[in-house]
Amino acid sequence: MDRELSRLDSPASVLHRPTERDYKERQDAERKLLRRLDLRLIPTILVIYLINYIDRAGITAARLKGLEHELRLTDIQYSVVLSIVFVPLALGQFPSNMILNKVKRPSIYIGSCVVVWGLASAVSGVARNYGDILACRFFIGLPEASFYPGAVYLLSCWYSKKELAFRNAILYSGFDIANAFGALFAAAILSKMEGVRGIAGWRWLFIIEGCATAFLGFLVMWMLPDYPRNTRWIDDMERRLAEARLAEDAGEADRDTQADSYVQGLKMAVADPLVWLFSLMLFLQHLGRSVGQFFPTLAKTLGFSTSVTLLLTAPPWLVAAIVCVFGAWHADRTGERFFHVQVWIWVMMVGFIISLCTMSVGPRYFSMFLMTLGDAGCAMTLVWASNSIPRPPAKRAAAIGIVSGAGNLGTLAGSYVWKAKWAPQYHPSSEISIIALGASTGVALVIRQLLVRMNRQLDADDAPISSGINEERVKKAAHLEGITFQQALEKRRSFRYLY
Repeated sequence: MDRELSRLDSPASVLHRPTERDYKERQDAERKLLRRLDLRLIPTILVIYLINYIDRAGITAARLKGLEHELRLTDIQYSVVLSIVFVPLALGQFPSNMILNKVKRPSIYIGSCVVVWGLASAVSGVARNYGDILACRFFIGLPEASFYPGAVYLLSCWYSKKELAFRNAILYSGFDIANAFGALFAAAILSKMEGVRGIAGWRWLFIIEGCATAFLGFLVMWMLPDYPRNTRWIDDMERRLAEARLAEDAGEADRDTQADSYVQGLKMAVADPLVWLFSLMLFLQHLGRSVGQFFPTLAKTLGFSTSVTLLLTAPPWLVAAIVCVFGAWHADRTGERFFHVQVWIWVMMVGFIISLCTMSVGPRYFSMFLMTLGDAGCAMTLVWASNSIPRPPAKRAAAIGIVSGAGNLGTLAGSYVWKAKWAPQYHPSSEISIIALGASTGVALVIRQLLVRMNRQLDADDAPISSGINEERVKKAAHLEGITFQQALEKRRSFRYLY
């Protein structure tokens, strides 16, 4: 590693061609760096996402044990309470990501937000009426806006484009694991804590989950890395290597120039048609998969008791988590994106078709497995957007925030799709989901063809520096990699979009 870094630091005039030993030392150093990141960064964000969704979805389990009756909520009021969390969550994601791009310590920023939403979740346990629970849900969604798009952006600051999907899928699988074990956890609290100290079980559910989340937030401040340039628990050699890896990945250093302010990044993101296409695709996907918010309610139509119903929700989500991680691993191995998104969306559509055709317990429960597998495709969408908009970081941060925010607007709309009056068949709900997922396939195909055309334009571009290349970031990449500007420019010109 020392030999490799000394080569990187040497002036261009005395550079030598890397030897086989140099390459081996570099590969060993990268494996060591990735191992440290994977053991610290990935488990941390996985646990945050897991408890994030448990906090948000606990209300669906609480509904089965009297929340709706005790707070005297009407059906429409419950839908508003369920959906209000997605208003600040959707609208806050792109400004939060722009803030994240500029703060020096994302570990402190994200950790503080985790503490705040944990406290808001705990306070939900003392709500007395519709207004109280509505306010609590709003203040759960506001700090949560920092997390998922922020985590994807933070991952993109450390991992190359062919390493990102697998790591993000591990993060996204936290959603599936939360759906599985969150239901089991909720079932345990609701059955064991009912009436303890004269407090309803559903109130204990919010109090226990919220306090655990707030405690986790303080651990996050220590566990999460910051950026490669200022993370406290890596040394200078690893810091330089981390930056060089990303420079090689896109042919430009992963640094904003003086001209790349957060406002300029937002302007560039808003002006890019790809951002809006990805936003529309994720909106439709989340609208189609909104069944996740009502999964215990859907499982209740199988005719079992509350405890058994909550237990039955776990296996489909565990299978979805496994498929999600495996599918992303294969996507990174192949570099393919479109089919790794769409195959699972099509499987999900089959699940809804089965649910339209029968009320038999066996086929209907099997259809619930298929419905959850759509998450393996949705997990790839934000990664695909990040791969397609890699530089400058200010633009990538804004783009990820906008796309993720649009997805949460789809979840917000989906809160009104599974209406109680359509139970137990939920035929209109399944039909809406099928239409939304089918439309998302059409948008994904447009994105794929657009990226194919952009790659063809790059293949045909003979200019020394094309309009899509930032000379300042290429020079910085040359410095990080220890090569000449012309060599770095050739690497930049070899960049191609994944589709």
